[in-house]
Amino acid sequence: MKRTLFIVLFMSLFLFIGSADASARQAWAVIDAETGRLLMGSNENVRLPIASLTKIWTALTVIESRSLLSEVIISPEAASAEGSSIYLQQNQVENVDGLLYGLMLRSGNDAAHALAEHTGGSLAGFVDLMNTKALFYGLQDTVFTNPSGLHDEEHMSTAYETARMLFFAMKNEKFKKIAETKNYSYKIEDISYNWRNKHRLIHSEPTAIAGKTGFTKAAGRTLATYFQKDDKKVIVVTLNDGNDWNTHKNLANQAFKSYKLVTVAKKGTYSILPGIDGELESPIRILLKKGEKKNLFSVVRIPRGKKALSNGDWTITLNNETLVTSPILIKQ
Repeated sequence: MKRTLFIVLFMSLFLFIGSADASARQAWAVIDAETGRLLMGSNENVRLPIASLTKIWTALTVIESRSLLSEVIISPEAASAEGSSIYLQQNQVENVDGLLYGLMLRSGNDAAHALAEHTGGSLAGFVDLMNTKALFYGLQDTVFTNPSGLHDEEHMSTAYETARMLFFAMKNEKFKKIAETKNYSYKIEDISYNWRNKHRLIHSEPTAIAGKTGFTKAAGRTLATYFQKDDKKVIVVTLNDGNDWNTHKNLANQAFKSYKLVTVAKKGTYSILPGIDGELESPIRILLKKGEKKNLFSVVRIPRGKKALSNGDWTITLNNETLVTSPILIKQ
């Protein structure tokens, strides 16, 4: 009897530990797509594999390298890249623009490899560019070892920083245009492509504007989505969520209900100091929950000197966290 009881207790403990470990490997984050501020999250700072969400950063790294007009000759290594593919052939001639659409809409690992070789000179050179750019943008918990998201023990990020990747990328008009594309037709030489964006919500959910899908056995299902409802904009990222389509819709709706877009500074001229005015050309608006507005703090930076006109900054903080910095024209 005692032995049976011991086995039951041991199995219960094992199941409990196993379920706790599984939940710890799931993470999600919702951020304000205008400011990058974290609005909601769970395990959002836990480092996990992100699979093909990596390609958000691959695309931005390529686009910011300014090599978009170049032709690319597909290497044997790129043509035989492991995983999802747009079926590039060895020695095939492609252009960077077409490869970027294949990268983002169809998650082609062969496109990622080809773009990496072209932009970085080699796979290793491009990965160095990705990591340097990540540090420049303040992604301290992100490390890349390849441009496609294939599993590697060191290739990790967090739900929050992955959301920030999409936040930075969507500020780039070229990336934004590609990521928002639902269907894309492309022809080069005698080869034609017709691609449908793999991101299901972009086709079915009116508020889903752009995003990226991902999957590996190690990472599970990963998903990033940019949502917009009226003037409210949020980014949702989930890592290792088998029900991610529904999770994204629910989290976006929750954020839209919980946060209001508040104008904290209207467009116009402000008296800053005697003899010094500041002209704010655009209003400053921020997503805020009930009760947060009273904790906002404003700081206006005025450049030194006595020029009639100069450029300053108006910074809004909440609980010592900088939310947004807007330019303001200083008149003396």
